[in-house]
Amino acid sequence: MFAWWGRVVYRMRWLVLATVVGLTVIAGVWGVGVFGALSDGGFEDPDSEAVIAAERIEQEIGDQTVDLIALYSSEQLTVDDPAFQEEVEETVAAVARRPEVEEVITYYQTGAPTMVSEDGHATYVALRVIDDISPEQIEQLRDALIAPDLRTQTGGSAAIFEDISSGVSRDIVRAEMIANPILAVLLIVIFGSLVAATTPLVVGAVAILGAFAVVRLLTMVTDISVFAINIITIMGVGLAIDYALFVVSRFREELRNGQPIPQAVARTMATAGRTVTVSGITLALSLSGLLIFPQPFLRSMGLGGIAAVTVAVLATLTGLPAFLALLGHRVNALRPPMPWRRRRSPSDERTEQEGAWGRIAHSVMRRPVFYTLAVVLVLAVFALPFTRVQFGGVDERVLPENTESRVVSEVLATGFPGGDIETISVLVSGASAATADDFAEQVSVLEGVRSAQITASRDDSFLIEVRYDGESMSQEARAAVSAIRDLPEPDGAEVLVTGSTAYLVDLLAGLEANLPWMALIVVGVTFVLLFLAFGSVVLPIKAILANILSIGASFGAVVVIFQDGRLAEVLDFTPTGYLEATQPILMLAILFGLSMDYEVFLLSRIREQWEITGDNTTAVVTGIQRTGRIITAAALLLCVVVGAFATSGITFVKMIGVGMLVAIVIDATLVRLLLVPAVMRLMGSYNWWAPSWLRGVYRRYGIHESDAVVPVERSREFESV
Repeated sequence: MFAWWGRVVYRMRWLVLATVVGLTVIAGVWGVGVFGALSDGGFEDPDSEAVIAAERIEQEIGDQTVDLIALYSSEQLTVDDPAFQEEVEETVAAVARRPEVEEVITYYQTGAPTMVSEDGHATYVALRVIDDISPEQIEQLRDALIAPDLRTQTGGSAAIFEDISSGVSRDIVRAEMIANPILAVLLIVIFGSLVAATTPLVVGAVAILGAFAVVRLLTMVTDISVFAINIITIMGVGLAIDYALFVVSRFREELRNGQPIPQAVARTMATAGRTVTVSGITLALSLSGLLIFPQPFLRSMGLGGIAAVTVAVLATLTGLPAFLALLGHRVNALRPPMPWRRRRSPSDERTEQEGAWGRIAHSVMRRPVFYTLAVVLVLAVFALPFTRVQFGGVDERVLPENTESRVVSEVLATGFPGGDIETISVLVSGASAATADDFAEQVSVLEGVRSAQITASRDDSFLIEVRYDGESMSQEARAAVSAIRDLPEPDGAEVLVTGSTAYLVDLLAGLEANLPWMALIVVGVTFVLLFLAFGSVVLPIKAILANILSIGASFGAVVVIFQDGRLAEVLDFTPTGYLEATQPILMLAILFGLSMDYEVFLLSRIREQWEITGDNTTAVVTGIQRTGRIITAAALLLCVVVGAFATSGITFVKMIGVGMLVAIVIDATLVRLLLVPAVMRLMGSYNWWAPSWLRGVYRRYGIHESDAVVPVERSREFESV
């Protein structure tokens, strides 16, 4: 099938290439509009108690949330000074008339002592805004809140998430500015040709622009988080590099072996094209595991990743072979001067490369037990810290230290008598005033609770604001939420709990409930696809276990770096003592799928040699010889892409970049080039074992390479096309 497709693409190369270019231009013009259609946040489960409680409070009592906070301070004036008061009230009066502002609350209205700093030189103003406020309106409000003669700083949840979103957008641009020049140089060095080096960049551009267009279509039917842009960029560029490297390397190999261009295209599609297809399907279906989670953030990342993978695969199977068909031997054109490559013929260069990887392969074949035990031990030691992982949520500390919205939150927590303005909100619905007072008294004596008082009411609905010990993401605060929920409800009344801590409690519970199903999907998909690709039940099990070791090792490194803060100063972030709970799940889906790139590529070459020679050891050695350099090069290039995201100012984006960087290095070196070959050497011919009834399934439905070897005497058929 894949060789047939290669012949079709060759015959229709001009039409295929023109179609891809036309669709890319359309996607580029229309797809970039996705940035204005994306939503913020999305970390909460819309069906959780915390979300339902917030909606009920708004319906029964009125909106009680604080979206924006303006912090006013002066070194000379105190809050009670008439000049200070006049400045604040004039500024706030103008802001209150804006259509996007629903309510403004000041100290001068309420007289609440918690709204004045302990030194008396600062106060804050709380604003409630409309639900569908845009980022542009938030920025306009922040500008309008500036009091000319007072120091003004804005914060609050809306400002924090706006700073996170804008930070993500800036980080994407910065990551591209860092990565692209390095990628360009490395691609030229690795490919040895300016023409060949352009292919990953072209495929990457098609993948990213196409994914933008797909995601913009999806925004018409569902909310997509702004963070989907991150995964589109990482996956689009990363997969373009991997896939183009696989395809172009195989095409050049076929040309070196004397194949005519049509034959080379067909054989390339039958081998590398098949590898790309299997890898892409595996990765897309692995990412589909994110779709079962109710959090829009995870669903958005899944949809964005699937879009990037799908477009990257389609571009690699259509536009890239058509481009190679047009280039032919000119794919090697424009070779820059490289002294270390002078006086080397292509065959000499290939011999030296295969010799280096061959020495590694032969070493592994001679001592498979040693390599297996050594690598497993190293990976287990790396993974050990993950056994003490702690999970939390997103707060202002994911932002750089000098970010204004973060500074406001920290000043309120340390400089005001009320401490952190975050509270646990408890709705008591269908109760009398006496019943609500009694319930508030029960809450106030719970362990970890500092105070509980009714702050708003309407008819038979009452809102109790609970202050607690510790930070909003702390174990103490979470225990307080659970303790409140465990209290028996008053007769005839309903009790619902919300607030940032309650959101976190519900998030963790939801992730815990859905994670086993995601694991089942990812593992099941991997097993089925690898079986269909290689006709073995042993290889999929080995691949899954190797992936678990590899990902576990990277997660252990993430715990040491980000939870413990061992490299906080070097990487410039604030350790919180926990990991944001959704990020490891996202990393799991991405890394499990990405690792299949190298696994499928390596096993495809080994399987190809196994079918030719029937000798397991020879097949493994040859597979490593032919793929070692390519896997290492692909990993190096992908490390540049994800490593650039490690420079992000947003901590959880930085964590993804660092975690993926560690995982890729481990996977491409210890796992694919040492552990996998060592285990395959030990398993011998059992690598290819499957029950007889499954062998029948493979013969009928498997993704075969039987069409990979096209008889040489048929080459005239291609030459006449």
